[in-house]
Amino acid sequence: MSNAALHQNDIFLPYMRDVVRSEQSLRELNLMWRMIESSAKMNYLAETKSILQTMAATRAGFDQLEQELVSSLVHEKIANVLMEIGTKAHYVIDIVVRNLYERTADIGFLATDYNLCAFVSGLHEDSDAIRARLIAYRNKYTVYDEIMLLDKDGNLLLQINEHSEVEGSIDPLIAQTLASETYVETFRATDLRPCKQKSLIYSQRMLHPETGEIVGILCLCFDFEKEMSGIFNSHRDPEERSNMLLLDSDNRVIASADELWMPLGAVVPVNRSGSTRLMMFGGRKYLVQTFVAEGYQGYMGPPGWQGQVMIPVEVAFMESGHSTLTSLDPAIAEGLLSHAQSFSPPLYKIMQAAETIQRVVWNGQVMTAGHSEHLLQLKSVLEQISETGTRSNELFSLSISNLYETVLGSSLRGTEFMSHLLVDLLDRNLYERSDDCRWWALTPALRDTLAAAEQTEAMLANITGILTYINSLYTVYTRLFVYDKNGRIVASTNLAQHGADHAVIGTSIDHDTLQSVLSLASEQDYYVTPFIPTPLYDNQPTYIYHAAIRHPQNPKSIVGGIGIVFDSAPQFSAMLHGGLNGKADTTAFFIDRTGCIIASTDPDRPVGAMLDIAPDILHQKNGRSSSNITVHDSHYTSMGCSMSNGYREFKVSDGYKEDVIAVVYEYFGEVRERNSSRNKTASILQTDTMELGGKQFATCFVDSNLFAIPAEQVLEALSGSAIMPMSMGGFEGRVGMLAIEHESAQKQFIWVFDLGYMVRGKLSEITTSSQVIVVQHEQQHIGLLVDDLHGVPEFSDALITDTPFAKDANGTLVPQMIRGNNGNLLIQVLDIGYVYRTLKAGEMPCMPEQADMQQAA
Repeated sequence: MSNAALHQNDIFLPYMRDVVRSEQSLRELNLMWRMIESSAKMNYLAETKSILQTMAATRAGFDQLEQELVSSLVHEKIANVLMEIGTKAHYVIDIVVRNLYERTADIGFLATDYNLCAFVSGLHEDSDAIRARLIAYRNKYTVYDEIMLLDKDGNLLLQINEHSEVEGSIDPLIAQTLASETYVETFRATDLRPCKQKSLIYSQRMLHPETGEIVGILCLCFDFEKEMSGIFNSHRDPEERSNMLLLDSDNRVIASADELWMPLGAVVPVNRSGSTRLMMFGGRKYLVQTFVAEGYQGYMGPPGWQGQVMIPVEVAFMESGHSTLTSLDPAIAEGLLSHAQSFSPPLYKIMQAAETIQRVVWNGQVMTAGHSEHLLQLKSVLEQISETGTRSNELFSLSISNLYETVLGSSLRGTEFMSHLLVDLLDRNLYERSDDCRWWALTPALRDTLAAAEQTEAMLANITGILTYINSLYTVYTRLFVYDKNGRIVASTNLAQHGADHAVIGTSIDHDTLQSVLSLASEQDYYVTPFIPTPLYDNQPTYIYHAAIRHPQNPKSIVGGIGIVFDSAPQFSAMLHGGLNGKADTTAFFIDRTGCIIASTDPDRPVGAMLDIAPDILHQKNGRSSSNITVHDSHYTSMGCSMSNGYREFKVSDGYKEDVIAVVYEYFGEVRERNSSRNKTASILQTDTMELGGKQFATCFVDSNLFAIPAEQVLEALSGSAIMPMSMGGFEGRVGMLAIEHESAQKQFIWVFDLGYMVRGKLSEITTSSQVIVVQHEQQHIGLLVDDLHGVPEFSDALITDTPFAKDANGTLVPQMIRGNNGNLLIQVLDIGYVYRTLKAGEMPCMPEQADMQQAA
């Protein structure tokens, strides 16, 4: 183990109680092995020579395993915490930047509004109408808490907050905005918002509608505190062990999920490199993750802003109390574990080390079988080996389970949080669409044109120009169109097919949509079509947002409507891919409550297809998230899913209901045919079953069954990975050759036969846990491939019974059964002599039909 790993263990072990417990247990067992080895040396006999070699190998392996296991657990736990808080830190800045990108579009559009520009230019003085228009805008775009109109000298002309005492401004943003041809983004203290420590303001100069002269400034004041509170409440960990922050370029806190913990204005340590180094703040040590903006649609957000999450090290590794493995189907748990080499190399390495030691212990028990009972000193050593070997196996299984649990828990939390983020991004994005359609429906030119007794070509050309200008700014739409009260489309754009806008002019929207729009009660209401194919989106499915256009003199009279066609395919795809953030072996979907796919990163499951998913997920409550380990596309996966919950008033209190579920799958590997009965916990022999002085058997697993071989006929077990495949014809169940070595003997090669093939007539899959048991009969050796080793217990004659097939004159593969654990665990005894005789005769030994065996049992 490297010095760096030792140093890391020294720092973090005091905070990992479960790892410390495992380390203590390993050290106790290591000490016991050393004591047994010393006892064997003190009672040295010729028979103990091979045992001492086994003991030395066991102790060396234990030393290595102890270090590797503890280091792997420490490393995995640190990596998992950094991944979790890093994901949240990345999403903090990502969500903020996506939201503020929309603001940059808003200010650019609203600053060119004819009525507002005319008012600022002095062409009319109807301040009540302008204030009503700005309040209508704020009511649609609720992310703003103040809107102001200023003249060139910074004097306040109008604002929506009538109780404000602001009369004007000498802030430098006035001159900066007047000199800029685009928007200006300001975040600091300003005399425009005297009651706030800092304000986020988007400002843009306004031009005279006739002369183009600069006449004033529009300021949109973003409700920064409320927005950040919503992000923190939605994405902070429920236990509030960590704190989410937004920092400026000086690493100063500008938003904090808990201001009493980390106040605004505090300068905090940052970690942009993903270092595992602990960082001090306020007298406590923290793990920290920091991310700068990656940008959205070319917009990078305010310069230097960063998302950060900090978690105190003393609570970072608290045990949740929830066990993923206990609730997991054993067959899935075992099959998934067979892919450990790909999804968790440290876990795989530990499993290999543990299996090696288990095999050494098993071999040590086998090689001492049959020794004379009068060798009391040797018998005492053997009993200690057997007892300590059993304890070791149990501890290995527990320690590996702890590491396995850590890896799976991290994946489950990751996929669940990712799905939560994705559905949040979707609701936030579609909220903007509901705002846009309602605001654009208030455009005076649209209202005047549709209210006219007859629409002239000039009038229609004018509103087409307005729609085209809007569409050029808001490219998330492929088409904006206007229709009269009969549903006939009179003007349209089409970004997807330039020049094809006239194809829909003169056609009509469907009757149900028209009736829904005509039924909208106020300008705050809107209607969204179901996510189905439409000719307005090249016969592909999408949402179309509609708002009623009302008579300019009589708002209760609806004269038509506006429809905006959301470019769902690329926009949803960008959300999904952005949320996955390049994570490999992961797919994501948006689906509705029927399981119909709205968006997908899986090319084999396009939009409109059905996703096979559990009904309880489709019926989750709004805002609920969940995760589990499951099988998807014949692969073991971690699945996270979240049901939409709306954003601000959108889908919450505005009457619109359209639930969407985000589903994320992280793939671990293909499903393998493995049997859960090889779970050694389920096959532990009760102490009253085994009797000292009885017959000793070497037991092993094949599929769901335990098999026993008389211990005196077993030489040793070797790893199945050592098999050398040979293609020389002969038995189909002959899988290759194996080299064996013994004291004072040259290396020899033996044939290996598949015991699983003898049992079921189907070749076994050779995996990392496969073992070869070397058996001997009449001075000849062969290898039997099995799935795993079990133990070397002793059984009295009373527990061993003949099967009906034992009377067969030709013999049988399983002539006897052992009834272990009061008959609840059946162990089939193999006749190695029968195996040899049939192999010599050029036949393949085989078992009776499984149904017959069960009946015999």
